[in-house]
Amino acid sequence: MSTDTASAPLFRYAAVTFDCADPAGLSRFYGEMFGLSVAYTSDDFVFLGGKDGAPGLGFNRLADYRPPTWPDPAQEKQAHIEVGVDDLEAAEARLLELGATKPEAQPQPDRWRVLLDPAGHPFCITTLV
Repeated sequence: MSTDTASAPLFRYAAVTFDCADPAGLSRFYGEMFGLSVAYTSDDFVFLGGKDGAPGLGFNRLADYRPPTWPDPAQEKQAHIEVGVDDLEAAEARLLELGATKPEAQPQPDRWRVLLDPAGHPFCITTLV
């Protein structure tokens, strides 16, 4: 592995893509959350473009999509995102208005909150990042 920091990296972080049953619906939720616009759409995929080259989000239709069952390991989450916020209470309230749900299990609610997007993917909001 090269430690030369003067050269440009070969790769850049571009996006995270979520599997789901309804790409259009889930993209609306995350578009509202992050203020992102649709950059590409088809029947089976929606991509929200990041502003000024920032990373975006993709949403891919999966015919047999099964949402994670966090914290029950029966259908494990494969990954989740951390969303930085200034005010946990205000952010949680807004995300619930947008369609998120709040599971009963909250490991450290004073530091972060676990929410589920409309397709069941867990994500956290936190003031720590």
